[in-house]
Amino acid sequence: MANDLANLQLIKSNILARLVDLSANPKPNYSIEGKSVSWGSYFESLTKQLTTINELLQSEQPFEYRSYGIG
Repeated sequence: MANDLANLQLIKSNILARLVDLSANPKPNYSIEGKSVSWGSYFESLTKQLTTINELLQSEQPFEYRSYGIG
């Protein structure tokens, strides 16, 4: 069973794959049968999700805190 870090890395990889596809094959916004499709909004939504995932990944990583004594 995958841990949280592995799941977040997989989600990030999936989002990046979608962004690569959208940027390599851009599509126009359009409406069909009363429903509109906004590829630009979809791309923007994915980039926001990527930012959130990156923040979550940072919180899962170990970190080092350096402090210096006085004297």
